[in-house]
Amino acid sequence: MTAAPETTALEARVGHYYEADSLYLVGREKVREYARAVQDYHPAHWDVDAAAKLGYSGLVAPLTFTSTPAMACNRRMFESVVVGYDTYLQTEEVFEQHRPIVAGDELKIDIELTSVRRIAGRDMITVTNTFTDTAGERVHTLHTTVVGVTAEDLNPEIKTAVQRAMMHDVDIFGVGDEEYQKTVRPEGEVRIADGTTRTPGTPSFDDVKVGDELGVHHTRLSRGDLVNYAGVAGDANPIHWDEDIAKLAGLPDVIAHGMLTMGLGAGFVSTWTGDPGAVTRYAVRLSQPAIVSAKEGADIEFSGKIKSLDPETRTGVVIVAAKSDGKKIFGLATMNVRFS
Repeated sequence: MTAAPETTALEARVGHYYEADSLYLVGREKVREYARAVQDYHPAHWDVDAAAKLGYSGLVAPLTFTSTPAMACNRRMFESVVVGYDTYLQTEEVFEQHRPIVAGDELKIDIELTSVRRIAGRDMITVTNTFTDTAGERVHTLHTTVVGVTAEDLNPEIKTAVQRAMMHDVDIFGVGDEEYQKTVRPEGEVRIADGTTRTPGTPSFDDVKVGDELGVHHTRLSRGDLVNYAGVAGDANPIHWDEDIAKLAGLPDVIAHGMLTMGLGAGFVSTWTGDPGAVTRYAVRLSQPAIVSAKEGADIEFSGKIKSLDPETRTGVVIVAAKSDGKKIFGLATMNVRFS
């Protein structure tokens, strides 16, 4: 009989839970700012009347908008709970939109370490953020999976270089030294918002079929776009704007934020559907980063195809492909879409 594998110190921390210190108010101008950063010009993100015509009480936040407050809330998790690593590489993101978030929402955000898996000698760490409105309904769930990277995989010069380049109050290598004490999610009912009560402003289910293609769309990224996104989203990692540090990290040049490319992909699909709130789930597994040179920037080509349809729920699954410089930057990306 094979003995059960020993639980590691980090695996014993799975289930660690805490809440953000205060409610997050979704501001109208923050919605527009984020939409601009991910080049999403769907009218529902910009014009109150256009959003109202689709049945929304305010400007609709882009699907990946939740990554911005989540990044700030997750900082404590990676400073005092998930320890023993020198940095992290983003590998996978899953956005579950139970109902679209709109300007004016006040959201409680909680943070939980939901999974630690050992794959090919690396630790895959998943942190889950849930967003609950003032009515007590969960409106959005975000799952972020990263790979923990230790000093043996890093150029020893990178820490000094990063510390000199970073903003004054940010330390991406920082590790808390306080004594660890596990806190877990309190028991209680979880109410999931029902986003199916509104008829989406999408094509009729009867007018789409498996194999339909979304067309091809090209997006240009410059270093300026990366710097702007870093400020809007709060992602201060200098591999997205400092060429020397990117090369110390083993990269050929500065790379686009994975979350930025996901936001571009979400906008590509919402333009096709006509309604950014029609997506109920968006899952992306990253494969290659998009390299953004100082002189030429980067071109990202998006395409998509309907993979499957469910007549009972009038929903479908769309596969989204993204390429840059001939290489796939999404290993696998799918969106679940509600049709009218």
